Amino acid sequence: MTRISQWRTTSSKGGKQVGKDRRLLTLELMLVICLILLVGIVYLLIRSLSEDDQTQMAALAVEKTPTLTISPTATHIPTETPLPTVTDVPPSASTTRVVPPSLSPTPSKTPVPVPTRYVSPTAGGSARIEGIKGYSQTLPLSCEASAATDWAAFFGVQIDELDFQSRLPLSDDPEKGFVGNVEGSWGQIPPAPYGVHAAPVALLLRSFGLPAKAISPLSWDVLQGEINAGNPVIVWVVGHVVRGTPVPYISSEGHRITVARYEHTVMVIGYSEDSVTVLDGKRVYNRSKDYFLDSWGVLGNMAIVYRP
Repeated sequence: MTRISQWRTTSSKGGKQVGKDRRLLTLELMLVICLILLVGIVYLLIRSLSEDDQTQMAALAVEKTPTLTISPTATHIPTETPLPTVTDVPPSASTTRVVPPSLSPTPSKTPVPVPTRYVSPTAGGSARIEGIKGYSQTLPLSCEASAATDWAAFFGVQIDELDFQSRLPLSDDPEKGFVGNVEGSWGQIPPAPYGVHAAPVALLLRSFGLPAKAISPLSWDVLQGEINAGNPVIVWVVGHVVRGTPVPYISSEGHRITVARYEHTVMVIGYSEDSVTVLDGKRVYNRSKDYFLDSWGVLGNMAIVYRP
């Protein structure tokens, strides 16, 4: 009986110990699980903060990165016209120079009068206007607007070439307005893209306060007199002052007109006994007098002169 009692006492103590050990083990497992969860939560927080920082840095980088804008390049339409080579010609030592007075660079629609300056024509005489500057035309068929605005600038009136071009009336008759698209190909005749003759250009110049007068035909003697007076003359020629052929044309209104392929507008700024000095855009060159008269005569010696 005593042994049995002792065994029961021992078993009771052993059971209590096992229960206590199991509770400790359970607590340790719960502690480990909590630690794992805590570590996971901390990791997720760190990762979230890192992603936010990266997003902010990327946004800042985008804000600070400059945008590259590529501007379109103007396309020039090539021509295949076999025209003579244009070379700059310095004024000869014997040329009498007509120098205009200084003009104000302030844009104005009121022309600054240029005093008349005469050079007495003599046998073998010559004259050339100084102080006039030209610029290359902006568009394929804007030679009339280019010559007109360069001519206006010489007399003290600054006009933008494209603005002048946009103000020209449109028509299938070059005597009444600009024919076709100003960005068309050079060398065509109406009603295809062509250009405009003297009358509409002179009318538009007068709206800017310039005493422009369209004359057709203008005689060679009168042209010389204009140069002697210090007034450049806008003339209608073929190509870069080459020989051409007049072409008859009838507009939609039945108006009969003479046109020419490669119609072009330049300024005469000087002459000698046997040559003519031409300002063609920004280029200055000479043509023989006979060659010039042939080219100018194709469109009937059309011109614009300064007549106060």
